[in-house]
Amino acid sequence: MQRQVITLATGKKLYVDLAVNLARSFIRWNDHESISFIIVTDQPAFIPADVKAWAKTIVIEEGAFGLGFSPKLHLDKIVPAGQTLFIDSDCLIFGNIELIFNQFLGNTVSVLGGYISDGEWFGDVKSILQQFNLVQMPKFNGGIYYLENNAKAKEVYETARDLEKRYDEIGFKRLRNRPNDEVIMALAMQLHQMQPLIDDGTTMSDPQACPGGYKIDVVSGERWLINPSKPHPLHQDWYPFEKVQPLIFHFLGYYTKHYPYQREVFRLEHFLNQKLNWLTELQAKFEIEWPEKIKISVKNTFRPVYRKIFGIRKIEKSERTV
Repeated sequence: MQRQVITLATGKKLYVDLAVNLARSFIRWNDHESISFIIVTDQPAFIPADVKAWAKTIVIEEGAFGLGFSPKLHLDKIVPAGQTLFIDSDCLIFGNIELIFNQFLGNTVSVLGGYISDGEWFGDVKSILQQFNLVQMPKFNGGIYYLENNAKAKEVYETARDLEKRYDEIGFKRLRNRPNDEVIMALAMQLHQMQPLIDDGTTMSDPQACPGGYKIDVVSGERWLINPSKPHPLHQDWYPFEKVQPLIFHFLGYYTKHYPYQREVFRLEHFLNQKLNWLTELQAKFEIEWPEKIKISVKNTFRPVYRKIFGIRKIEKSERTV
């Protein structure tokens, strides 16, 4: 069966740049002859020649599938036949992903996660489920979606697009003032009895789930993230793992601004162009890593003084990154 990875890069040039970084991490570890890589964009001119040489491009008109998170609700209109793994552009891949396709095989529409039946998740979950006579629905990180493009998948996505129109009426809360694709797809999947692939920490993770720090080397494939064990104040009780080594690292937009991501995309580009050597490795440290480390160190050193003058403030997430 045909296999492809697809990512969206619409709107700002920034998203094309992120998609290019994702594409380069894909080709570092995967064969584009056995798994195609597709960039869906309204700005194809920003895709560099080295990526255009092997990646496929689907060009759409600006705003063709809506704004914000809405384009994710139109994947059934875009993807070819076969198995498709959608990956958010703000991710990097750290190994061969054939296993992910094997694990999802046979699931018409699926995600990586678990189930939720009550509590808060962009709305009162129990109340929303009762409206649709449901007892649970999937809960997941929308950094990846899986679908096998067929008539059933089309039904799921048509339901999702209908739910988006009633987003506020249903009781969902907006994310950055826009409908959140995750809760929409979760409800649509449950209405059509689509099941998630239970998360075991090996496929995808992120620094929000693991706020105890992380280490990445996209060239060697080394990576780990830490969710500190109890009673550490940074422990995420909802995340059942303490240390994970996922194939896909989701940077959640925010963390793409930090030196680990910036350093690794610099190294990756030079590696693929056969220009990664001791000099460019040093350049990555001098120009990207060390300036931010020094900045963080200075902020940490003078924080007690800052607190005395201005009062206690919340510690920035960037200062917890290692």
